[in-house]
Amino acid sequence: MPTNDPDCPFCEIVQRDDPDAREVYRDQHVVAFFPHNPATLGHTLVIPRIHVPDIWTLDRSTAEQLADATTRLAAAVKRAVNPDGLNVIQSNGSAASQTVFHLHIHLVPRWEGDPIGHIWPPESNYSEKEKDDAWEALRVECRKASNS
Repeated sequence: MPTNDPDCPFCEIVQRDDPDAREVYRDQHVVAFFPHNPATLGHTLVIPRIHVPDIWTLDRSTAEQLADATTRLAAAVKRAVNPDGLNVIQSNGSAASQTVFHLHIHLVPRWEGDPIGHIWPPESNYSEKEKDDAWEALRVECRKASNS
């Protein structure tokens, strides 16, 4: 299946051009593999076989295929490594720590006391006005989305 970014390392994996990839799953829509530096044992990346840079350019059909594969692979991770929990992480843009600009979902098995620690700040200091402004802006956009 051709991709549209020959410089993308994840497209190389899709094309089977990365001999170091520890691939765990492949079908006509997605590929799943271990990252080179896993956060925990069993950490798996799930990617669409077509090049999609981020969630904002993801089409509905590819999203459905990716979601289906992600849930099936999350169950496989649970059976394989028996974690206490699981983080499902999908980052978009440099500010969100995306380093490879091919949409990917991290399935990160978690254990009590593992070296990752908590991923959320213990608290935030947003004013009620800031929260209300963000809430209203998002409500407006969600209404627009439901009407399209």
